[in-house]
Amino acid sequence: MKKVYGSASEALDGLLHDGMLIAAGGFGLCGIPELLIDAIVESGVKDLTVASNNAGVDGFGLGKLLDTRQIKKMMSSYVGENKEFMRQYLGGELELEFNPQGTLAERMRAGGCGIPGFYTKTGYGTQIGEGKEVKVFNGEHYILEEGIFADLSIVKAWKADDTGNLVFRKTARNFNPPAAMCGKICVVEVEEIVERGALDPDHIHLPGIYVHRIIQGQHEKRIEQRTTRKREEA
Repeated sequence: MKKVYGSASEALDGLLHDGMLIAAGGFGLCGIPELLIDAIVESGVKDLTVASNNAGVDGFGLGKLLDTRQIKKMMSSYVGENKEFMRQYLGGELELEFNPQGTLAERMRAGGCGIPGFYTKTGYGTQIGEGKEVKVFNGEHYILEEGIFADLSIVKAWKADDTGNLVFRKTARNFNPPAAMCGKICVVEVEEIVERGALDPDHIHLPGIYVHRIIQGQHEKRIEQRTTRKREEA
């Protein structure tokens, strides 16, 4: 089965449609699928629901899809660094389903494992828990959260082999694996594709069974907030 494609647009061919649910990996600007996001922008698909920790920054990452008004709803933990995200939400132009970060990651992981729902203490007694089923276990209150089953997953990994086994680097490992797991189809962009057998099995973070299409490309890798200090004089 062919998994390696020549470009982001080729890898997404036949997968995009209006109104779909996309799970996107990344944390801030770390480990975001830049090339696949650009290809989705170019496709013109609209009314998207996107599950992602955040929506990039203004004009970069998922922020590009906000600029073009292709996203109808975000399922996120953090608005923070994106002024357009905040503006659209406060202006009633964008639906937003807030999730605690751990809950969002577990909702993705649960969907990837075929688990339709789970109970968590996080959010009980807050707006997050309003309208959700509550159960008591050992005297503690828990709310029911549903697993996320996305139409498409787009993620970024460091290395892959041609069967789709993936290795992530550092912070990119937090949301990318669960996002990859919960999609009916998973498309991955990587920095390097290595020969089959080159990856130590003990170092593989996500097995190729979850991955359907792969592209290799160059990435901009912006820094979300650059903090510097003056060099000390000798």
